[in-house]
Amino acid sequence: MNRELIRHKIRHNLKRARTSVKWVVFAVISGIVVGAVGTVFYLCMAQVTRLRGEYPWLIWLLPAGGLCIVGAYHLLHDEKDTGTNLVISSIHSGDNLPLRMAPLIFVSTLITHLFGGSAGREGAALQLGGSIGNEIGKLFQFDEKDKHIMTMCGMSAAFSALFGTPMAAAIFSMEVVSVGIMYYAALVPCVIASLIAHGIAAYFGAEGEIFLLSDLPGFSVGSGVRISILAAACALVSILFCILLHGSEYLYKKYFKNPYLRILAGGGIVILLTLLVGDQRYNGSGIALIGPCMEGNVGAEMFLMKMLFTAVTLGAGFKGGEIVPSFCIGGTFGCLFGILTGFSPSLCTAVGMTAVFCGVTNCPISSLLISFEMFGYEGMPYFLLTVAFSYMLSGYFGLYHSQKIMYSKFKTNYINKKAQ
Repeated sequence: MNRELIRHKIRHNLKRARTSVKWVVFAVISGIVVGAVGTVFYLCMAQVTRLRGEYPWLIWLLPAGGLCIVGAYHLLHDEKDTGTNLVISSIHSGDNLPLRMAPLIFVSTLITHLFGGSAGREGAALQLGGSIGNEIGKLFQFDEKDKHIMTMCGMSAAFSALFGTPMAAAIFSMEVVSVGIMYYAALVPCVIASLIAHGIAAYFGAEGEIFLLSDLPGFSVGSGVRISILAAACALVSILFCILLHGSEYLYKKYFKNPYLRILAGGGIVILLTLLVGDQRYNGSGIALIGPCMEGNVGAEMFLMKMLFTAVTLGAGFKGGEIVPSFCIGGTFGCLFGILTGFSPSLCTAVGMTAVFCGVTNCPISSLLISFEMFGYEGMPYFLLTVAFSYMLSGYFGLYHSQKIMYSKFKTNYINKKAQ
């Protein structure tokens, strides 16, 4: 009997060892493949952003670019594409994740940025990485649950390559799917894939943004209270941003049933808004607005204008993402708060970025990690408070309707509801 028990334990441990080796191998493969694709995408994004800056007249071609996007999705029979929502739902609901999502989002996001749409790039990262990771799982005939791990692995790799934040990228793909429950089985593959992708991106010059806090007050009860108030206000801003994004999509579909007319109208509205502003500061991802905010330079209307530009762009059907715009919105709002209260605009900018990101994604751990990677560890007490208050007070709103809120934010209750 003892011998049989020993044999059983040996077989069990060998099986675990084989599984561990398998995930290390496929994490490396995913990190290399997705990291390479993500790096190419990063470099292409930098190029189209440069071109738009050199040739501002490209904004007039935004409606034509929109028609190309709709046409491409129609040509590949993907008119009902739900983007990042599909990637998330494929993990917890088993929805099919087609490989054609990768080239479609790659090209469509470049078109959106080249012609002046207001959008980010992380939507493309998650869709690129998720669809490629899922396809690798299919290629090697993984079962459904293992394909889900490969999808998360790809998401982490692409996020890391594009943002240069490997810690946050490794955790984000596990945390964003189901709030309150993390898929720890994917931890080792996601960490390895994220680090490898980051290494590849850094080797080819694709570095993430790092901002230095020029004025960091010592942590005290008074400063903690101020930051908590800012975090609470940012939670409300994140709710407003989610409402605007989802509301604009609803209104476009209500008044423009035809997707071609819808994106034409959206392109025209973005052009009109750009003309009214007088420059293209709100076009693109908005990352260029954060630098001045760190130095205390901001307009009172900036966070509202960036929300409006992004909602008009993405609601019409242009492609990209919402996370980098959320950084811009949070940064401009935080800087404004710092100026009005006379409390370190640099720190308030960083806190605003972290708080709004947390509020729209419902990912407190990833938010804390990304704040460390972007701003350093010196502001740790402030970022801890920020993430805690923003997560709690942002309610059940979120960027992704497919995201599931598994546990209540206020009680230890299992609620299993989708983000609003």
